[in-house]
Amino acid sequence: MSKLTNCLVKRNTSCVPIWFMRQAGRYLPEFKEIRSKNQDFIKLCLNSNLSSTITLQPIKRFDLNAAIIFSDILMVPYALGQEVKFEKNEGPKLSELNLDFFLKKNEKEFTTILKPVYEAISKTRKKLDNKKNLISFIGSPWTLIVYILGLKKEKNVLDVELVKKKSAEISILIEKLNNFLCLHIKNQIDAGADLVQIFDSWSGLIPTDMLNDYCYKPNLYLVNFCKSNHIPVICFPKGLKNNYKVFNRIVKPTGISIDYDIDPLWARKELSGTCIQGGLDPKILLSDKETMFKKTEEYLKIFKDYPYIFNLGHGLLPETKPDSVNELINFIRNYK
Repeated sequence: MSKLTNCLVKRNTSCVPIWFMRQAGRYLPEFKEIRSKNQDFIKLCLNSNLSSTITLQPIKRFDLNAAIIFSDILMVPYALGQEVKFEKNEGPKLSELNLDFFLKKNEKEFTTILKPVYEAISKTRKKLDNKKNLISFIGSPWTLIVYILGLKKEKNVLDVELVKKKSAEISILIEKLNNFLCLHIKNQIDAGADLVQIFDSWSGLIPTDMLNDYCYKPNLYLVNFCKSNHIPVICFPKGLKNNYKVFNRIVKPTGISIDYDIDPLWARKELSGTCIQGGLDPKILLSDKETMFKKTEEYLKIFKDYPYIFNLGHGLLPETKPDSVNELINFIRNYK
């Protein structure tokens, strides 16, 4: 059994497994070289050979316990017929939703469109050491809907009035998305992935009175699907603050990934009973070594003798130096 699975499922505390969100991608020179020749991001995600190569790049460089497939959460709305474009410094832009067209998509069409993603997983699994996990992932319905319906006024501000106005549409989309997300999970696992992470990156924007319908229930549906199929699942409900505790109590994932605004001492106490992952602010990797090691040690001390997976409180930043990642990994490996 891999070290990550041992920690996540068996709650083994003999070591601290390590992987990073966005470890395959934008900060690595070998990725930048591929990206410079492949400007269309969606096409890159649908190139199974290149996607597999990118997934394995950080594994070749670093002593990591898991690879995470190079893809994107927005491949799901893309497969359901929505145009998705990634503009530099702008983030993803989605075409206006045609709900009727969206709802007419069937499972066979969806799977066919995303077949290259599953092929990339299969190719990666064949090249990956059996002791290392291959992580698949999805976005939660709410986080996808934020993009699908354009629910933000600006970067971190929700258009609450638009959410209220679109409430009936959101309910329809949650049900539709959950069905296809379960299919996407199953297809990824069948292709060779061995666990799934659910990114609810915009859960922190949800008004408190809407959390149950838009966050807890949809994530619970997905987690129950994973459990019924014996798939370990890590949830990352970023930005929930103290509602992480409510989320954990209701959803009961195998593991829960904390963001950098969560006090790790609070997490160990209030999320007790669940494997905890992450927490370190990605910006710490842009600081000097002493600061990076000091902040990392805080997490290692707090989660000593507790099932803990080392990761960050969000993805690696583009400015991160690969040498800093390597130094951080070596520090954790040698920490006593």
